[in-house]
Amino acid sequence: MKASTAVTIGVGATAAVIVAALVQGAGDDPLSAALSLAVPSQYKGLVEQAAKMCPEVSPNLLAALLTQESGFNPKAHSSAGAEGIAQFMPAAWESHGIDANGDGKRDVWDPEDAIPSAAGYLCDIAKDVKDVPGDHQSNMLAAYNAGSGAVHKYGGVPPYRQTQNYVHTINALARQPGPGGKTLTGNQANTAIDAAQGMLGTPYSWGGGNASGPSTGICCSPAGHSGASIVGFDCSGLTLYAYAKAGIYLPRTAAEQYTASEPVRPGDQRPGDLVFYGATPGGIHHVGIYIGGGWMINAPKPGTKVRFDRLDSMTDLYSIARPVPHAQKEI
Repeated sequence: MKASTAVTIGVGATAAVIVAALVQGAGDDPLSAALSLAVPSQYKGLVEQAAKMCPEVSPNLLAALLTQESGFNPKAHSSAGAEGIAQFMPAAWESHGIDANGDGKRDVWDPEDAIPSAAGYLCDIAKDVKDVPGDHQSNMLAAYNAGSGAVHKYGGVPPYRQTQNYVHTINALARQPGPGGKTLTGNQANTAIDAAQGMLGTPYSWGGGNASGPSTGICCSPAGHSGASIVGFDCSGLTLYAYAKAGIYLPRTAAEQYTASEPVRPGDQRPGDLVFYGATPGGIHHVGIYIGGGWMINAPKPGTKVRFDRLDSMTDLYSIARPVPHAQKEI
């Protein structure tokens, strides 16, 4: 999508008229044994069977990990050297890869070997970090990403931004309902848009915003911007607030919100859908609320205010997705 200069629409009655016109024109046990996440049909049985290896690995957790690692691409190869559908590094495959399909060879590129190997590796890691303080599942995922040594060293999820995002993203994805969950209604979408519109002109605050409204943020953004003295919203704080007003509680970060939403096909987007920017699910860095006509409401970046922007105001549009309703509590 070609980049363009961001366009700001004035706050007030004119903005309200534009939004109205665009809109008019346009489980209690989250980690149960049932697989509810969308999995390619050829891998569903493999995931369900492999997840029986130990109690710590549920079908949803394994499916979430494979979604994050490769998007179920058996030919995936990272720049760091990770290989296959489960993104094993060669050394990890050498010690944990198994010939699960009994064809006489351990093949990292064969999902029939790699998926059970990933489950077995998680089970081994779960035992290795079982005595580390903190959330056991988070520690297990952190060890899969950064190694058990780092988890033991730091007494839990290590302070590596990439690992922390990895853990948060997979946990959120594993806990989301599958396609059979409740459907977002038009009234809920309109309520979310109205709530976001009511915050037009509110300052951007890194880490700011919650289900109750604007709040002071935290320090600091990758570029060093602090929200600690600014009452306002960052991008995901705004969307969290807007949808809380509609009775839908989203996770805190943009990447987590993507995992709690269902992507929609091009041309099927509706006002109220969330617009995500980034290169990968775990690398999503921005979210806005689609209002129709190629526009969104968002909290763009430090130094700006909540405003309207065109979808092509950023060059890395990743997906438009529809929130899956979660009621009663933030996740």
